[in-house]
Amino acid sequence: MPNSSSFSASTQDGTYPRPQLVRRHWHDLSGEWEFEHDDSNTGIANGWAAGKNSFSKRILVPFPPESTRSGIGDTGFHPVVWYRRTLTPADIAASGWTGGDDRVLIHFGAVDYRASVWAGDRLLGTHEGGQTPFSFDITDQARTGEDFVLVVRAEDDPHDVSQPRGKQDWLEEPHVIWYHRSTGIWQRVWLEAVPATSVRRIAWRSDVPGGTVSLDVELSSRPVDEVSVRVELSYRGKPLGTHQVFSSQPRFTMTSALAHQANGQAYENLLWSPAHPRLLDARVVLMDREGNVLDEIWSYLGLRSVGEAGGHFLLNDRPFYVRSVLEQGFWPDSLYTAPDSQAIQDEIQLIKDLGFNSARLHEKVEDPRFLYWADRLGLLIWGEIGSTFEFSPTAVQRVTREWMSVVERDISHPSIVTWVPVNESWGVQHISHDPAQQHFVQALYHLTKALDPTRSVVSNDGWEHTESDLLTIHDYTTTHDGLKANYANAEAVEGLVEGVGPAGRRLTTLPTGGSGKPVMVSEFGGVTYAPNSPIVTWGYSTVDSPEDFADRVGGLFSALQTSPVLAGFCYTQLTDTMQEANGLTDENRKPKLPVEVIRAIVTNGAKETHDNVVDEGEMILPQWQPGPAASAAVGS
Repeated sequence: MPNSSSFSASTQDGTYPRPQLVRRHWHDLSGEWEFEHDDSNTGIANGWAAGKNSFSKRILVPFPPESTRSGIGDTGFHPVVWYRRTLTPADIAASGWTGGDDRVLIHFGAVDYRASVWAGDRLLGTHEGGQTPFSFDITDQARTGEDFVLVVRAEDDPHDVSQPRGKQDWLEEPHVIWYHRSTGIWQRVWLEAVPATSVRRIAWRSDVPGGTVSLDVELSSRPVDEVSVRVELSYRGKPLGTHQVFSSQPRFTMTSALAHQANGQAYENLLWSPAHPRLLDARVVLMDREGNVLDEIWSYLGLRSVGEAGGHFLLNDRPFYVRSVLEQGFWPDSLYTAPDSQAIQDEIQLIKDLGFNSARLHEKVEDPRFLYWADRLGLLIWGEIGSTFEFSPTAVQRVTREWMSVVERDISHPSIVTWVPVNESWGVQHISHDPAQQHFVQALYHLTKALDPTRSVVSNDGWEHTESDLLTIHDYTTTHDGLKANYANAEAVEGLVEGVGPAGRRLTTLPTGGSGKPVMVSEFGGVTYAPNSPIVTWGYSTVDSPEDFADRVGGLFSALQTSPVLAGFCYTQLTDTMQEANGLTDENRKPKLPVEVIRAIVTNGAKETHDNVVDEGEMILPQWQPGPAASAAVGS
């Protein structure tokens, strides 16, 4: 429970479901709920919404019903599912609600895909979009002081490829690079008591050169009388400044100057980076005209800047070499839902231990707690959304609406440095020659820059870019020499841009091409080594021994690390994921080589420095040799 004198949002334990807007009280509704499949879609007609019908199954929320951890473990086609749970006065009290004018909200982290929620047979509302949060007010039901039934209906048509679905398969059994579905509730459900007038949303922005921090505040309603908001900033318990504004509007922005940042020789001491993930704490207090506290929240932020110049990716205005890994965010027994909060922290730490300074969240909007640990432990993140697989007016509307919600939810996380609205032309398969599809992806780029001009945006990761801040390339060339030749010098890369890329696709749809933009190979590798797998595995190339695995992977990394042109890379992938067994670890996060061997391959001599910027990602030209050298490393 936060305490105004001692709580630090930047060092919270990682269990709070909304880590950048923390209140004193909340109540987790994870646990056993009643559950029912509704394959004939007759539940509404049969009165299930009224909550008077008991369901025949029990499910462990928030795990999806396809997962074994949920207790259901049914991976077949079930387009409609229902949940039922009784909320008691004890549940309401645990949320912190004490009556009066305060409100009680029920929050859903994510329900895939279309959710309808009833409380005490009253429809609270509906929400469409399987990767973003929503909430409803249940105060009227709470005021009765009696038990009432909460019912959730989730509709997720497995055949509807106009839904943003990412790697969730439209076939009944997983194939190639698509996996089991995660239908219905798959992130936390929780209760929260809030004041009648409360802080609904906040968004942080920092101006590193200007030494200022801006906070966008959105209230739950327009205040009847003028209110004030006071922001107290601190770092490791040391005050940095206090700023207060008065407003009668429901939305406003306040900007605070950080006096410490005026010293040009010391300003880096507060900057955030993977080497030094410094986070500032914030206490935000909403008060009435008399100074009475209406609402109080705790948050955190990171001071850092992102940009591109001279073919470099910039972090805090200096070139930063990106060493990234593809993160599918998939678990063998819980699918898209992490087993617990500790598993999320361990995942971030594993990525860093293996030598990476970045992760690309692939075709999935991650749990906010994942981003918290990336913020706290220091890992750059590329944020994506699950793709659709058709181009239609419905798909355009769904992607646009949900993508805007994703950016809004995650805009304050310093770890996120790049937005990726489209991957490999998924959902825009004919973008190379279809003006409508080009306009759509171009619009997503500009929409993202309008919502958030502070980050890099990759319009269509891998190939067939429209306007894009980075030129990213997917290249699964299987040999060291072949991959090295593709990026040996600027002329080689220019040849790819002007001709055909490694995947047989044009790299850009614009006549200006990728001139002057940072170039990254944002997918490569994909080497399968799974000697004991009980299923048929898939990968871009296959090896049969740990020695061969070290040799192949080491050669591919070295091929890119020697390039004088590249600004970074992203290896496919962190973990084996079902039949796609091309991870550096198995599906249970056990590395296939000793951690120190993988780290040596990934970093290839990159050194950490006392500073918090570019030198952390500095590359030393590798001394990799094929065969015996790599084999010897395995036994080290």
